[in-house]
Amino acid sequence: MKAVVLVGGEGTRLRPLTETLPKPLIPLVDRALLHHMLDHLGRHAVTEVILSSSYLEPAFATFLAERHGAPKVTWVTEASPLDTAGAIANAARQLDETYVVLNGDIVTDLDLTALRRFHLERGAVATIALHRVEDARPYGLVAVGDDGRVTEFREKPADPVPGTINAGTYVLEPEALRSVVPGQRVSLEREVFPKLIESGDPVFGSVASAYWIDLGTPQKFLQATFDALEGRIAGLSYVAPHVDPKAEVSLLAHLGRWVVVGPDVVVGADAVIDDSVLLRGAVVERGARIRDSIVGPNAVVGSNAAIEGAVLAEGARVPPGTSSSGARVRAGSVLEA
Repeated sequence: MKAVVLVGGEGTRLRPLTETLPKPLIPLVDRALLHHMLDHLGRHAVTEVILSSSYLEPAFATFLAERHGAPKVTWVTEASPLDTAGAIANAARQLDETYVVLNGDIVTDLDLTALRRFHLERGAVATIALHRVEDARPYGLVAVGDDGRVTEFREKPADPVPGTINAGTYVLEPEALRSVVPGQRVSLEREVFPKLIESGDPVFGSVASAYWIDLGTPQKFLQATFDALEGRIAGLSYVAPHVDPKAEVSLLAHLGRWVVVGPDVVVGADAVIDDSVLLRGAVVERGARIRDSIVGPNAVVGSNAAIEGAVLAEGARVPPGTSSSGARVRAGSVLEA
């Protein structure tokens, strides 16, 4: 079985972190989210994964150079953003068999083998993994009939309502994208699926109870990290807090349970860190306090500074003694007091 993983999104809701680091390459605990996704695909007999992106492509080249083991990864250059269906059609143009598609910004332990079996048993041209949520406002709703056929894609509701949403994982037949012109920007959710449904093609939805989260916001990224530390994601197991062997953490520092300290990170004496992620090369100086934050690669939090709900991009700096809530500091910039 082969798969396409959509990694071309710009991660706008995670900015400024994603100004220099594509969202699929942000580490989830000990390695890039994309590593976790490829490993998950490999556990379900996927032999080849096709990736494409027009955003920060050199970063993916570095990732591919360090990637080892199954499944095989093939890169297809996307000259300009093609949206979901356009990107899939571009990446899968050589595929002549049933294949799987995943959005590159989700964490899930969904049983892909069972999803493919569901798809084949129903003779579907497209099968959409669905996830039940209590508040569908950020996502929109997918309506299915008693037989599992998708009947409608609904707009995002204005008020909180429970329902089933598109979980960003699909099983497709090659003919599912027959209407997509190569190189054309086309949406899978807003254009292709509604047209297939309208024309009577068999589009099915499968609701699963698997773990699923969309890493679109800093809060969701932190929640996925904490869930991984707590063993809530099948296939992932960690000791909490997670401290990389290459990190230097003072014995006089305090690390809460939900903390990840990445490689080459330095944490000084009397620093207090709770519910946060420190990415590669970050420096937390003596007496600094960090809560509910993401500290990007090589960012520095100065001595006795205090940040909460912050996102620091690569090389960002928080001056000593600064106190801030909800800061967003761009790459290489300094947080103003």
